[in-house]
Amino acid sequence: MAQMNKLSHGEAGAEIERTMGIIGGKWKGVILYHLAESETRFNQLRRLIPGITQRMLTLQLRELEKDGIVERLAYQEVPLRVGYRLSELGHSLLPLLGMIQQWGEEYRRARSESSRDDRLTAADLR
Repeated sequence: MAQMNKLSHGEAGAEIERTMGIIGGKWKGVILYHLAESETRFNQLRRLIPGITQRMLTLQLRELEKDGIVERLAYQEVPLRVGYRLSELGHSLLPLLGMIQQWGEEYRRARSESSRDDRLTAADLR
């Protein structure tokens, strides 16, 4: 936490809470990850995120749009074509998402090594 800005615990907690309110949850980080490269259509997102329902994807995209993180692009075509892309504000989240991804990889490795150590210890006791 040495790199955190000098805020009171209450202020820092409020900013973290605000940020997690915007990008937290099961699906928003995954959606943002898929939008990082380019504009993506709704059905493409559904295929890229197989566990998400259509309703949940719609809700999450609407929240991200309301928060100014994602832009919805509706093209006047028949049938109507809708795409989503990161806004400028959304692009500013990419370094944070990269750090979250890196932390997740390190956590998985640490837990995997810890589980291996536990199994070896249990085997040694026999």
